[in-house]
Amino acid sequence: MSDYQAHPTSIIDAGATIGADTAIWHWTHVCSQAVIGDNCSLGQNVFIGNKVTIGHNVKIQNNVSVYDNVYIEDDVFCGPSMVFTNVYNPRSAISRKHEYKDTRICRGATLGANCTIVCGVTIGEYAFVGAGAVIKNDVPDFALMVGVPARQIGWISRFGEQLDLPLEGHAETQCRHTGDRYRLNNNQCQLISCE
Repeated sequence: MSDYQAHPTSIIDAGATIGADTAIWHWTHVCSQAVIGDNCSLGQNVFIGNKVTIGHNVKIQNNVSVYDNVYIEDDVFCGPSMVFTNVYNPRSAISRKHEYKDTRICRGATLGANCTIVCGVTIGEYAFVGAGAVIKNDVPDFALMVGVPARQIGWISRFGEQLDLPLEGHAETQCRHTGDRYRLNNNQCQLISCE
């Protein structure tokens, strides 16, 4: 008996590691070498490849494919129909499986609906990628990214609200919802105290 819940239409290949209290919904396929943590939710029509690691408390919404060489840390949200890639220059007639690039989504990040994460990047902790954005480069911790190609328009708290900080320079602010304090220094945002 498993400690996770899976809809009868889902396909879970033998050998997959799935944590306790994870829910797997309609028509989702988990490949045999995938590792999925506790308390995750895999929505309808999700695909999880072999060389994939997913942390705890990750929410993957409907119609998302997590291909080989994508690594997702704890508390990440993947919005509906967002896209991961794993080859930079795919061609149907040329096999490039040996060229897969690693993509890392760090703890607490949000990837909005229909955004695209081009392979080979790292999305920093608690970064927020807006709906429809296209990410081609690494994203700093707490960065708020929008557009095609994506550009940074601000900084965002762990709570998910934009912080009153300039894009560059030195400053401090407080999250009005939680009281957590943040410092911008050398164009990097850091959490400096938690309430």
